[in-house]
Amino acid sequence: MGEIPRFDVPEVDDFTRPYWDAAAAERLLIRRCRTVGCGAAHHYPREVCPRCWGEEVVWEQASGRAVLYTWSVVHRNDLSPFASRLPYTPAVVELEEGPRMMSEVVGCSEGALRVGMPLVVAFRRDPAVPSHPVVPVFRPVGEGG
Repeated sequence: MGEIPRFDVPEVDDFTRPYWDAAAAERLLIRRCRTVGCGAAHHYPREVCPRCWGEEVVWEQASGRAVLYTWSVVHRNDLSPFASRLPYTPAVVELEEGPRMMSEVVGCSEGALRVGMPLVVAFRRDPAVPSHPVVPVFRPVGEGG
């Protein structure tokens, strides 16, 4: 009998390894363009700047502060392991540095969610499978320490 496919586990490759290693150390990385006249920060990680197409892009530690841009509350999902986490809140957050990032809001009731609410990064580990990457999620400021 084979292993049940996991749809919630990101693939780690040589390019994104610094991002996942930082997440395991509870640090959030973004990419920043160092091309003269640009300086744009972006996320998801890419090797070239999506604004100017410059190739002088480096990893940079983000502050971990964000605001809620949009979200949806999922009440039904039959895929493992999502069914055991219902309801959950996938969201787009706007990082203090500028880029928007797809993530999840945790530690917040559905009725308390508001566009523009301040959030801070947190990190989810899968205790059942320690080899899985640590994933950045976001929680309301002042919640969870």
